[in-house]
Amino acid sequence: MTRGSRSGATRIWRNWAGTVTARPAREVSPASAGEVADAVRGAAEAGLRVKTAGTGHSFTAIAATDGLLIRPDLLTGIRGIDRAAMTVTVESGTPLKRLNAALAREGLSLTNMGDITEQTAAGAVSTGTHGTGRDSASLSAQITELELVSADGTLLTCSRLENPEVFAVARTGLGALGVITAITFAVEPLFLLRAREEPMSFDRVTAEFDALHAENEHFEFYWFPHTGHCSTKRNNRSAGPADPPGRLGAFIQDEVVANGLFQVASSLGRAVPATVPAIARVAGRALSARTYTDIPHRVFTSPRRVRFVEMEYAVPREAAVAALREVRAMIERSPLRVGFPVEVRTAPADDIALSAASGRDSAYLAVHLYRGTPHRAYFTAVERIMTAHGGRPHWGKLHTRDAEYLAGVYPRFAEFTAVRDRLDPERRFGNDHLRRVLGD
Repeated sequence: MTRGSRSGATRIWRNWAGTVTARPAREVSPASAGEVADAVRGAAEAGLRVKTAGTGHSFTAIAATDGLLIRPDLLTGIRGIDRAAMTVTVESGTPLKRLNAALAREGLSLTNMGDITEQTAAGAVSTGTHGTGRDSASLSAQITELELVSADGTLLTCSRLENPEVFAVARTGLGALGVITAITFAVEPLFLLRAREEPMSFDRVTAEFDALHAENEHFEFYWFPHTGHCSTKRNNRSAGPADPPGRLGAFIQDEVVANGLFQVASSLGRAVPATVPAIARVAGRALSARTYTDIPHRVFTSPRRVRFVEMEYAVPREAAVAALREVRAMIERSPLRVGFPVEVRTAPADDIALSAASGRDSAYLAVHLYRGTPHRAYFTAVERIMTAHGGRPHWGKLHTRDAEYLAGVYPRFAEFTAVRDRLDPERRFGNDHLRRVLGD
């Protein structure tokens, strides 16, 4: 083992939601790109497959392996900031929460981000993590360069100018092309966002969805099943001054209500499903409006301490309202009791082969259930609706689609698999999950 890296006895690996477990044959924590390359070559000599697992926030088995598990906990920190180019290069294992805080200290920010910050940088982009945006897209779309160790241990630098055919697919690479060791993101000067959170009826949100999307830089909403209640959030840039939530108010809203009381309600709903509609009606009526102004990562993101399982599909944006209304009608005519809200976000089209927004303006519809609640009937029914609209499943969230279906909804699917065939012909970075979604 080379200096700086760390290896030890393997242990059972579990993802955050507890939906996946694996027992790797070996485990290593390399401290540099060179050590990653050494680990990959060593695994090849031993005939082992290789996967990297960050914080395990994917709900699928995308990172599971019975071979070599690479843990990126020593591949952290900012390599450099280029203020002329307005980019930051970050080690792949850096948690997003550390990246956001470090950028803010430097007076910089990502343009857009998802709503949680526990993932590593590489894990987030590899599965297509996104927020919501009229004009600004996913984390992957903000990449200007990435560094990748391929199956033969070669270290590739990929950008629009260098290895462009790899760059075109690797920004959302599913961990199928190699081990990402560093990512360069475009950044901009730190800015302020004015957040406006407001309850709104289901009928109004769906009737005004196109206008709400067009009028706001970032619009999203949550619909509470069994009710006509929604919670909306509009984030727009502000000249200031900063007006963050008071510490006590933020604690009550984000920790006591959004996490503490929601945990109690979720536990009760799981134990006694018949109580779910009544709980949802109370929660919907309890929604209140608030506005505040703060730096981006304090507005875009929030703590998620209640554990759940999730499925999310991207549909053409013009199909969003129809798909959501179909989900509502399905729930109302079924015996299902759904205690988690349905989340709706948007993204502009991008040019990444397997991004869920590849080539089309998209809306994301996400459904959740409290961990331990039977989810198959609900998710199957929702999935049937989403696939009827040409939906593309989020790569890190539960779904049952296979390569045949995915090749039909991703026009550039074959472009991705051709690069994979060249970089990893022996499927060193494969596993059973990737075999299902990408084929042999």
